[in-house]
Amino acid sequence: MTASDPTPADQYARYRRNKDHPQVADFTSHYDFPLDDFQLRACRVLEDGHSVLVAAPTGSGKTIVGEFAVHLALGSGRKCFYTTPIKALSNQKFNDLVERYGAENVGLLTGDNSINGDAPVVVMTTEVLRNMLYAGSRTLTGLGYVVMDEVHYLADRSRGAVWEEVIIHLPDSVALVSLSATVSNAEEFGEWLGTVRGETVTIVEEKRPVPLYQHVLVGRKMFDLFADGPTAPQEGTVNPQLLRVARDDYMAGRMRDRRSPKGQRRPDRARQSGNGRRVWVPSRADVVEQLDRAGLLPAIVFIFSRVGCDAAVQQCLNANLRLTTPEERDEILAFVEEHCSNLPDEDLQVLGYHEFLDGLTRGIAAHHAGMLPTFKECVEELFLRGLCRVVFATETLALGINMPARSVVIEKLSKWNGETHADITPGEYTQLTGRAGRRGIDVEGHGVVLYQPGLEPKSVAGLASTRTYPLRSSFAPSYNMAVNLVHQFGRERARELLESSFAQFQADKAVVGLARQLRKSDDALDGYADSAKCHLGDFGEYARLRRELSDTEAGLAKSRRHDKRAEVIASLDALRPGDVIEVPAGRFSGMAVVIDPGNQGDREGPRPYVLTADRHARRLSLVDFPTPVTAFDRMRIPKTFNGRNPQSRRDLASALRSRTHNFTPPPPSRRGATGTPSGEGSAKIEELRQRLRDHPCHSCPEREDHARWMERWYKLDRDAKTLRRRIEQRTNTIARQFDRICEVLTALEYLDGDTVTKRGKALMRIYNELDLLTAESLRAGLWKDLDPSQLAAVLSTLVFESRKADDTAAPRIPGSKVRDVLKEMTSLWSDLDALEREHKLEQLREPDFGFAWAAFRWAEGDDLDEVLDATGLAAGDFVRWVKQLLDLAGQIGDAAGDPVLRDNAREATERLRRGVVAYSSVSD
Repeated sequence: MTASDPTPADQYARYRRNKDHPQVADFTSHYDFPLDDFQLRACRVLEDGHSVLVAAPTGSGKTIVGEFAVHLALGSGRKCFYTTPIKALSNQKFNDLVERYGAENVGLLTGDNSINGDAPVVVMTTEVLRNMLYAGSRTLTGLGYVVMDEVHYLADRSRGAVWEEVIIHLPDSVALVSLSATVSNAEEFGEWLGTVRGETVTIVEEKRPVPLYQHVLVGRKMFDLFADGPTAPQEGTVNPQLLRVARDDYMAGRMRDRRSPKGQRRPDRARQSGNGRRVWVPSRADVVEQLDRAGLLPAIVFIFSRVGCDAAVQQCLNANLRLTTPEERDEILAFVEEHCSNLPDEDLQVLGYHEFLDGLTRGIAAHHAGMLPTFKECVEELFLRGLCRVVFATETLALGINMPARSVVIEKLSKWNGETHADITPGEYTQLTGRAGRRGIDVEGHGVVLYQPGLEPKSVAGLASTRTYPLRSSFAPSYNMAVNLVHQFGRERARELLESSFAQFQADKAVVGLARQLRKSDDALDGYADSAKCHLGDFGEYARLRRELSDTEAGLAKSRRHDKRAEVIASLDALRPGDVIEVPAGRFSGMAVVIDPGNQGDREGPRPYVLTADRHARRLSLVDFPTPVTAFDRMRIPKTFNGRNPQSRRDLASALRSRTHNFTPPPPSRRGATGTPSGEGSAKIEELRQRLRDHPCHSCPEREDHARWMERWYKLDRDAKTLRRRIEQRTNTIARQFDRICEVLTALEYLDGDTVTKRGKALMRIYNELDLLTAESLRAGLWKDLDPSQLAAVLSTLVFESRKADDTAAPRIPGSKVRDVLKEMTSLWSDLDALEREHKLEQLREPDFGFAWAAFRWAEGDDLDEVLDATGLAAGDFVRWVKQLLDLAGQIGDAAGDPVLRDNAREATERLRRGVVAYSSVSD
C-alpha cells in the first residue's frame, strides 16, 4: 500500500457515506474533480430532506449545491425551480443546465422569454416565482425544490422584498436551497429560515478555493499590501515599504504645492518636487500593459463610471494595445458577428458596434448597464473563454454573473452613490475582489488597488481585512402585496405572515437586549418598592404626595419666571429711540440711551441697540434684563449718529453722562409678584403640605431612608418607561405598516374587511413600484382615449426614474392629449400622496416624465439613432426601460376591464418589441 492509497478506515467511511447518501455518491460520480467538504455536507443535508443555507465566497462553487437539487428533482420525478436576481444570470444558468441535462428537461421564464415552461427544471427570476405564488399557478404542482441563487440580494432596497415574499409563501413541502455570498450574520439568517421553512441547516464556508493576494500598484511597482503574506491579514501588518512610499509621496506633494507658481499646472506623470518626484500614476493602458507583463491577465478593472469604462477602452485602443493572437482575433470576430447578426444593420452605427468589435478583437472591452445587453453577453462569453483579456466594468458586474478573472483592479476606493462620492465598504471591496482567482485554472488570485495621491495603505488594509458584512432585510409591504395576501389568507392571517418576515425577525432580535434590560429594571423596581415599605402606612402614597408637592412648587417657580419674562419683554417693547434707561445686568450694565429698540418680532425677544455711558454701542438681549426696565428720561439722538464712528459714540456718551449726572433711577417694578396665579399656587402648596403632615408615614423615624428608595424607584421607573416605548416602536413594525396600507386601500374601496373588491382584483395583477397610482388611473379611465403609442408614453412615467446625473431640463411631452393625461395623473398622485401622509405612509413617488418622448417615438417606429439622439440615453438604458415598460403594458393588458384599453395595451407591446429591444435576450 502506498502513502497515497486510502486506509481501510477511509474506505469504510466512504462506504458508509455512499450507503447513507446514494444520491450524493451518484451525483459526484459525474464530476471529474472531488467536491469540497462544504459542498458535500450541503448535498447530504438536502438528501436527508432538509432545507439548506450555504454562505460561501464568490467563486467557491456554491452552485454545485443548487445543481444537486436539480439532480434530486429529476431523480424523484419532482420539479426544481432555479431562481436568480437578474435575467442575465437566468440566461447564463439556463444555458449551463441545458448543456448538462438536455433542452427537454430545462425551461426558462424571465418575463422576456418563456421556453419550455412546463419542464421539470425551470430557471426564472425571483419576481416570476413570486407572481406564480400569488396567482396560484398550476406550474407549482409537483414542485419539490427551489434554489435561490444570490439570496443575499434580499438586502436590495428596491427589489429585495421579493425574496422574502417567496420564502414565506412557498408550500411547506418544498425544500429551499439558499445560496449566499459570505455574510457575517449567516447564522441569524439561517435561524430565521428555520422559523419559516422548518429545519434548515446553515453551512458557512469562509475559505476561498483560490487564495487571494492583495497588492497596491504604485507607479511601475507592485507592492504587497500586507507584510506577512496574502491571507488572514492581521491588524498592524501593513507593508512598511508601502507606508513609506505613501508618506514620501505626501511630503513631496506638500513641497510641490509650496513651490508651484499660482495657476501653473504640472504634468500628471513624474511631477517634480523639492524632495524628488511624486509617484507616477500610470494611465489605464499602462496598467493593462503592466498586468500583462506580470502574467496577471485576464483582469477586471473596476471603474465606478460608465463614461470612465468606455474612455478606458478608447485609451487602450489609442495606445495600440493588442492582447490577442491573429487566430484569437478571427475566433472573436466570428463569434461576435454571429451573436449580433440579428441586430438591424441601420442600428449598428449608433450602437457603436464597430468600435466595440475593434476593442474585443484586441481582447479589450467595457461592461456596464448602459451597454446593449447583446454586447454584454458577448463580453461575458468571450471573457469566460479566455479570449477577452481585460474588462473595464462598473460594480454591477460583481453581482451574480460568472466572470472570474486572474486579477481584479480597483481604480479608486470611492464611488458616486447617487447623492455623493462615498468610500466603498468592506463588503463591496470583498464582493469586487472576490472575482479574482479562477478555480481549477489559477493557483492564486490577485486583488490590486491602483495607488492615487492621498491613498492611505492602512485604509486599504482595513477594507481587505474586515469580515463584518451583515445581511439586512429591506422588506416592506406594498399595496399589491396587501391585496394578494388578503385575497389568499384574509387580513389577520396576512398580518401574521408579514410578522414572520426577516425584517421583523431582525427587529425583534434587536428588541431582545432591550427586553432583557427591561426585565432587570422591573426586578429592581420590585426590590426598591420592598425597601421603601413602611409599617405605619402606604409609603408609596406618601411619596406620591411629596412628588406632587415638589412638582407643584417647581411649576409655580417656572410660572413666576415665565410671568417675569413676559413682563421684561413688555417693558422692552415699550422702549423708543432716545429713551434713557439703566441696564440692570451684564457686561454693559449702567446708564444707556436706546438707539434702536430692536423689537421687530425676534424669536428670542427684543434686542435693543444702546450706547452706554462708557461709549459702548451694543445690541443687548434678554440676558441683560433679568428685571423689567423703565425709561426715566429722553434725549435727542443726532441723525448723523453712527455707532461704528468713535467720535459719534464719544459725543453722544458725553451728552448721556451730563444728562444722568446725580440722577437716581426708580426702583425695579414688582408688579405681579402677588397676582392671582401665585395666590392659587400658594394655596395648593399649603394644602399638599397639610396632607403630608397628616399622613401616617410622616412621623416614621425611617421616613427619609424610605424616601431615598422611592426616589430611586421613580428614576428607574422613568427609564423603564423609555425602554418600553423603544420596544413598542420596534415590535410589529411591519404589521403596523401593513395595517396603514390596508386602511388606505379600504378608504379607496380596494378592500372591504377580508374581501378584495373588484377594484382590488385589478390591483392584484399590477406588480409595479407605483402600483396604486396605476390602479387608480385605470379605475378613473384616464387612458381609455389614448392610442397605443400615446399609452406607451403615459405608462413609461410609471416605470422610469431619471438618474440624478441626468439633464434636469423639462422633458418633452408628445402632444397635448398625453400632456393632459399626465396632468390628471399628477393630480391623482397628489391626492394619493395626501392620503398616504394622513395614514403616515410614504409609498408612492411622483411619476417621472423623462422617458415619455422616447417611448412614444419608439412605438411610432422611429429609428434607434433618432430616439437616442433626442433623449441622450445610452442604448443599454433605453433597452432596459423599454423592457420594464413592456412588463407594465402586459400587466395593463391583463388588468384592464375596458376591451379597447386592453387591445391598445397589447398593441403597444407589439410596437415596442422591435429592433434592438426584440433581439436583446438579457435585461437587468
